[in-house]
Amino acid sequence: MTAREGDARRMEESRAQERERSAVAHSEHRDMTPAVGTPGGPASWKRAVAGAAVGLHQRGWRDARWSNIFRRDSGYASPEMPDPERIAGANRRARRGEPPAVVQGPMMKPPVWTWEVPLYFWFGGMAAGASFVGFACDLAGDHRSARVARMVALGALAPSPPLLIMDLGRPERFSNMLRIFKPRSPMSMGSWCLTVFGGLSSAAVAADLLGRDKVARRLGCGTAVVGGYLGSYTGVLLASTAVPVWARSRLSLGPIFVATATLTGAAATRLVLVADGTPVGHPTPVALGRVESGAMAAELLLSEINHHHLGRLASVLEEGAGAGWFKRAKWLARGGLALRFARRRTGPWTEHAASVCFMAAALCFRFAWVRSGRSSAQDDEAVARMARARATRYEPDLEMPVVQHR
Repeated sequence: MTAREGDARRMEESRAQERERSAVAHSEHRDMTPAVGTPGGPASWKRAVAGAAVGLHQRGWRDARWSNIFRRDSGYASPEMPDPERIAGANRRARRGEPPAVVQGPMMKPPVWTWEVPLYFWFGGMAAGASFVGFACDLAGDHRSARVARMVALGALAPSPPLLIMDLGRPERFSNMLRIFKPRSPMSMGSWCLTVFGGLSSAAVAADLLGRDKVARRLGCGTAVVGGYLGSYTGVLLASTAVPVWARSRLSLGPIFVATATLTGAAATRLVLVADGTPVGHPTPVALGRVESGAMAAELLLSEINHHHLGRLASVLEEGAGAGWFKRAKWLARGGLALRFARRRTGPWTEHAASVCFMAAALCFRFAWVRSGRSSAQDDEAVARMARARATRYEPDLEMPVVQHR
């Protein structure tokens, strides 16, 4: 055996051993304990010298001269900018192209939201819907019901900041979100919207208690305007993520969440008005009952249209963690509509039971969307198809093998 043949044999043996070690590493459980700190948490750190500046850092944003984020003529940018039409054409061809032959999973980490987030969505939507009701009652001349609606909006908003802080983990994280103002970020705008809505709603209720009716009505109008964003931004926030079932529902989630917010606000206000002694047959509770039914019907219709549009991605709505919540929500919605239509024969109690069913259905819908997002993020094939035009179509001949490395 020559020296060259010996070297080639040794290289081949080395490659075989490397492949064997790689296979063992992927098959066995790996210890992912961090060297410092706890998993998912910050590591302990302190400055070596108190008040020391960051190394290699230039004040006054002078570092930006070398960043292509801030300047087009930076050192990283090409002197000749490519044709934008060519870039757009390449993107279109990529979306129409064939998906990868093999999907190497996992493709993305699922959202880690727990029960606090859907409950926050529900309470925030209820507050927004109650602000709509208050503004509508003022326009109709029923100022007593408008005052009740503004109190309902403030009461529904009260649990929202604690729930959001519980999800964030530390109170200062919520205040840190208010240090910046990013119009293109639904999370940043949602934090500001929640803060502004709370201030306007509190001021409106205070004006009602002080007898400043005109001031309260103006503040109530402003609260309803901000409430339009508060009721819809949560759906927009979900749609702006890379989770397939949320991202492909971007045209429907905003209107769906607004419909749910409207029905919960109307239902909560109606129940409070009845408990406050509003007589049976009063025009405002009757009108709110119709608003509830219309908003619930709109939510069901939009959900069905979106379900059909999702195609193959709708599988997580039919089976998985969120499927049970969707079934409960739809049965509660149908039961509420049936009770609403039967009110003439059974009496006013069916109206109250229908409102409770609608509110429970809205809560189940919130849990269903959040839980389905986790299942969708774990669908590696759906994530891989997200950038393809055929992502929402189910085609058995295009099933891709998925290789999992969990």
